[in-house]
Parts: sequence; C-alpha cells; structure tokens
Amino acid sequence: MNFELTDEQQQVKRSVREFAEAEIRPHVMEWDEAQHFPKELFGKLGALGLTGVLFPEEYGGAGMGYIEYATVIEEISRVCGSIGLSLAAHNSLCSNHIYRYGSEAQKQKYLVPLAQGDKLGAWGLTEPGSGSDASGMKTTAVKDGNEWVLNGAKNFITHGISGDVCVVLAVTNRQMRSRGISAFIVERGTPGFSAGKKENKLGCRASETSGLIFDNCRVPEKNLL
Repeated sequence: MNFELTDEQQQVKRSVREFAEAEIRPHVMEWDEAQHFPKELFGKLGALGLTGVLFPEEYGGAGMGYIEYATVIEEISRVCGSIGLSLAAHNSLCSNHIYRYGSEAQKQKYLVPLAQGDKLGAWGLTEPGSGSDASGMKTTAVKDGNEWVLNGAKNFITHGISGDVCVVLAVTNRQMRSRGISAFIVERGTPGFSAGKKENKLGCRASETSGLIFDNCRVPEKNLL
C-alpha cells in the first residue's frame, strides 16, 4: 500500500499548517491561560472549508475525505490541541450526525451553516452517571403532541456554552435500553435549554467544556433525527 499523500492532500496539509501558524500559534498561551474559547476563529476556519471537511459542497462543505480530515485535525492540533479538539467535535459529532441521519430539511437548515462555520456545533451524550454506558443515561424525551419534552442534564460537553446547534441524546423508550435512545437537534435559545457549569480543566483549556440542562425543553417533532 502507498501511504504517501497525494499532491492535493499535501497542499491541504501546507495550507492548514500555514493557517495554524499564522492565526492560532500567536494566541495559544493567551487563550489557554485565560480559558478563552475563540469562537470567532471558526468563521476563519469555515472560510477554508475546515468546519465542513467531509460534507458535499451542496451542503456547504469542502467535499474532502477522511485522509484530508485526519490531516486537518493533525495540523491544527500540532499547534493547539484545544482547537483541534473543538474542530473535531464540531465536524465529527454534531455536524456528521446530522449529515448521516438528518432529513433533507434538517441538512439545509442546520448542516449548511455548520459546515460553513456560521454556526458552532455541540453533541450531548455524557451525563454525571453515564458515558460509554449510554443505556444508563437519565435524560428523557416524552412525546407531547407535535413536540418532544426533554428533561435531564449532560456534562463534559464540548461547546456546551457557545454552541449554536446541539445534537442531544435522550431516552424515549427505557425498556429498549440502548435501542430506546433517540437524537434531537436543539437550538441555542430554546426555552428550557441552558448551559451548566463550565469546567476548569487541566489541559485543553481553550476548548470550552460545560454541562447542559434541559428543564421541560420543548423540541419540535421535526427536530427528531
């Protein structure tokens, strides 16, 4: 097998490295020491196609593959692990979830601005008492007419405070255990949806991590993934 990057992939590598050196490296210590998440950086990342690496151009993405994506995350993380972590969470967890499982209407409304870097994504699975054991989660979603009512809390969520769009996992059928868990798209500003405690981490402090709280948060049925 040939593990060498193609000329196009080498160009991606050079472009991302140049961006990281110019736009990120001068601020690495400043952001980390202040625990500042530079949300404004995502507009610049979006202009380079880095907030939608894997998604087709019709959805605002760059239309590249996983080798290019791994190269992007590697080059960003080489300069700042915090930004690499945030970029990976935005691309892989929130946006990719919508791309793979969302309706065409959901992709047009949410994926396009996420892929273009106009909106920031978050993904809510982990809770105080469950993480890799997803079937143990306590957050529930109950159908009420044309809406789902979410109640519960998440923690250790990347972009929990600044995220504009969050894909949230909640139990819809407890008897089915892991198969009774559904995903919902929840927009920042939805009544009953708020950020929890911001974590004071050891390392990667420029990548924002916090809790999420759902208190009778009503989500339209059309936002079920």
